[in-house]
Amino acid sequence: MSTGEFREAQRAGMADPSWYAVYTRPSHEKRVGDHFASRDVEFFLPTYRTTRLWKNRCKVELALPLFPCYIFARVTWREHARLLDVPSVISVVGNGRHPVPLPDSQLEALRSGLSLVHALPHPNLNVGERVQIKSGPLAGMEGIVLRETNGTRVVLSMELIMRSIVIEVEQRDLEIIN
Repeated sequence: MSTGEFREAQRAGMADPSWYAVYTRPSHEKRVGDHFASRDVEFFLPTYRTTRLWKNRCKVELALPLFPCYIFARVTWREHARLLDVPSVISVVGNGRHPVPLPDSQLEALRSGLSLVHALPHPNLNVGERVQIKSGPLAGMEGIVLRETNGTRVVLSMELIMRSIVIEVEQRDLEIIN
């Protein structure tokens, strides 16, 4: 493929919407999602439910972002700049000069599979045994195994934003990656 053909293919890909990770101010993810909704921007804000005990001993159930300070938006490459016009948006995650789209398969697996598993935020890990989930709602996703007394947990990482979540899976649903 010549340089001209490559650039033409790249320009054609810029017209297709892709998922981008949008970095927000802390605790402003839901507010940014409201702004995206009012501007007709497709977005995804994965959350998890947790119970907190306030100082007055009242228990409150909260829906908190699964990836703190991040929300995902689906726009064309040419439209990514309008994401920066939203209050509380700090940047669109990229390589320093340009935003880098996330793999559509990764976001679609998260969107369809998170409602079927119990997921919690987890620190990003760089060591451990890498596995791929071979069946279930998150099939095809790769992660790192954690072994705990209550069962097998897998840490799924989104390397581009350096964030991870932990899910519980059956060992028979995992396949070791060499």
